[in-house]
Amino acid sequence: MSARTRRQKAALAVNGEESEEGNGVATTPSKRTPSKKRTRSAAREGPRENVFLFWPNLIGYTRIILAFASLYYMPLHPRTCSILYSVSCLLDALDGYAARYFDQSTTFGAVLDMVTDRCTTSCLLVFLGSAWPRWAIIFQGLICLDLASHYMHMYATLSMGGSNQSHKKIDSSRSWVLYQYYNSKVVLFICCGLNELFFIGLYLLSFSSPTLSPSLLQPVPDAQPFSAQPGNPAHPQPGSLFASPWSAGALELARANKIDSFWPWVITGVAAPVMAFKQFVNIVQMVNASKWMAEGDLEARRNRKRN
Repeated sequence: MSARTRRQKAALAVNGEESEEGNGVATTPSKRTPSKKRTRSAAREGPRENVFLFWPNLIGYTRIILAFASLYYMPLHPRTCSILYSVSCLLDALDGYAARYFDQSTTFGAVLDMVTDRCTTSCLLVFLGSAWPRWAIIFQGLICLDLASHYMHMYATLSMGGSNQSHKKIDSSRSWVLYQYYNSKVVLFICCGLNELFFIGLYLLSFSSPTLSPSLLQPVPDAQPFSAQPGNPAHPQPGSLFASPWSAGALELARANKIDSFWPWVITGVAAPVMAFKQFVNIVQMVNASKWMAEGDLEARRNRKRN
C-alpha cells in the first residue's frame, strides 16, 4: 500500500467516515450507525415524560378551576360557592393518593398543592374580613400566620434538609407535634379538612346568622317615611337602588334571603377546636423552621471562622 493511500485511510478514520467494522468501506455521516453506548443510554432513559401532565397535577389544575369558580359565586351565592369550595378541598386528598398510586410524586406537584391551599384559604379569609369588618384584623392575622408558617417551613426544608427532601418528612427529634401532624395521613386530613370546614361555616353564617351579621335591610325603628334607609316599607324597590349586582347593597340583598343557620352553627362549633389546633401547629411550624435556619446560620459562621 502506498504512503498516499495510507494517509487517506488515516484521514477517513479520524473524521469518522469509515465504518466501525474497519472493512475499508467509507460511509457518509448521515448513514453512520449510532454507537452502542449511546443506544444503551437512550434505552435506559426511556421516553421523556411531561411532569405537567401527571395525574396528580391534573387534579391540582382542577382544584384551581373549582376554586376560581367558588370565588366567582362567593359574594352572592353561598350554597353554590360552598359546594365548589368543598369539592376543591376534598380533591386535595385525592391528588396525594394519585401520586402514590401512579408513582408520580414530584416537587412541582408538592409546591402546586401547597400554593393552591394557601391561596384558596386566603381568599376565603379576605371575604370574611370584608363581611365582618370589626373582626378583620383577626382574619388578616390568620392569613399572615398561614403564609409565613408554610413559607418558612418550606424554605428551611429545602435549604437545610436538601433540595430532594419533602416538607412532610419531619424528624421526631426536632418536633414531636409536627412529626405526628405530617406522618399520619389521618391526622393531616382531619386537621386540614375541619380547618377549612370551620371557615366555610363562618362564611355561611355571614349569610344566615342575624346575631353575627345583622342585615342592613332590617327596618329601623322610628325611621322617617320615604327615607333612604334600605328595608323601610316606604322605600322603593331595591332593584332601583342597587342596579349593579356586585355593589355592597347587592351583598346585603343576598343576606336578606336568609338561609337556615342551624347547620352552619353545627359545622362551625364542631370544627372550631380542630381549627384552633391547626393554628397552634402553624405557630410550632414557624418557630421550628426559624430555629432550624438559625442553627444553619451559626454553623456557617463557625465554618467561616475556622477557615
